Amino acid sequence: MATCLVIGNAKSGNAAARLLNQKGYTVTLTDMQRIPDKEELETLGIRVVDEGHPDFLFNDDYAFIVKNPGIKYSVPIIRYFVEHQVKIYTEIEIASWYAEKFHYGAVTGTNGKTTITSMLYECLKANGRCEAAGNIGTPLSELALKYGNEEKDIALELSNFQLLGVESFHPEAAVVCNLAPDHLDYMNSVEEYYASKFRIAMNQRGDDWFLRNVDDPIVMQYARDLKCKIIDFSLLRTDTPLCIKDGCAWLFDKRLFKLDDLKVVGMHNVSNAMIAGAMAVKLGVSFKDVEQALTSFKGIEHRIEYVGEKNGVSFYNDSKATNTQAAAIGIASFPKNILLLAGGHDKGIPFEEMRAYDDRIKCCLAFGETKAKIAEIFTRSKQCETMFDALNEAWQMSAPGDVILLSPACSSYDQFDNYEQRGDLFKEAVLKIIHE
Repeated sequence: MATCLVIGNAKSGNAAARLLNQKGYTVTLTDMQRIPDKEELETLGIRVVDEGHPDFLFNDDYAFIVKNPGIKYSVPIIRYFVEHQVKIYTEIEIASWYAEKFHYGAVTGTNGKTTITSMLYECLKANGRCEAAGNIGTPLSELALKYGNEEKDIALELSNFQLLGVESFHPEAAVVCNLAPDHLDYMNSVEEYYASKFRIAMNQRGDDWFLRNVDDPIVMQYARDLKCKIIDFSLLRTDTPLCIKDGCAWLFDKRLFKLDDLKVVGMHNVSNAMIAGAMAVKLGVSFKDVEQALTSFKGIEHRIEYVGEKNGVSFYNDSKATNTQAAAIGIASFPKNILLLAGGHDKGIPFEEMRAYDDRIKCCLAFGETKAKIAEIFTRSKQCETMFDALNEAWQMSAPGDVILLSPACSSYDQFDNYEQRGDLFKEAVLKIIHE
């Protein structure tokens, strides 16, 4: 039996180890932290090496490595296998080997991935055989383990980290929804980051659909030499197959939805709904069912999420805005009187894009590692140590009609485990203010 090494437990590594074990591989799973279900995994026949990567791991002849997407290629154990030219995959690639009846609507890009994937999932429910997976929370390997022999439509969110480890993965519909600088703490250059996103389309052929955002010049620069059917879309033009005319979104001159019927706000969400609707049509959902699903969709947690109001001051949680472009979208959703809470882990990306919204910002309360960099972007700003300090400062200076908006423009890893924890704790603190 072939031997493989899974580096990084978490949900994806755990699921990949279980799937490969079921398929007859000799599997070793290793992690720098303690693996809680070690005993159960060992009962299945998986060798578990936790709380470090000892030297004996380098002695085996591995058919391939499965890497947790969050682990950098510069980490010594990964670098060793790169230098020794051992194949390195992510669990998305592994899962695709053992789920031949899965049909994928695959979504990547810098911003909007989770919203599009969630919208697509709601549309696919009409077919009665759908799941959502990938960066949205459920490992694809978990679904392959459970439903590998069944026909399934998968709404699949993919990060560029996950795409770096695919080789044969093949979606029937795919999109790079937009591009802006991000993850420069992980990638060697912004060009490398952009190129990694387009791995989503590298195996598309013939009648597969790639949805191309003609409004995004960076997408247009990289969306070349594709070997599948290109479906251009635009919020600004009416001559593309997927477009807006007469207050409606149209695909091939058939109505997807009326803009006024959407429950989510902002033109970015119109674009998100257009993409999700078109992908659902490609995967066999009727136009009628697409419209019903999209006009019923109420948004996702941590993305311009209304938390509550007190004394005429509204609170919004946009913790999922982990880069500058996402934060700019959040800020643009409100015309004025914004008390902006921004900051977090420094990913090496510029914040200049937010300067265009300076006149909307009553004051920026900047916190975390990037507080100094972000504070200098705005005319009216104050530096704080933590998000909670920033919230308290914002509340003290607020007046009726103000919006207190957490839209960090940064990842959360300086003070929180992830953006979900950051958003949940923000909401808890806001509710305490509202009810005290």
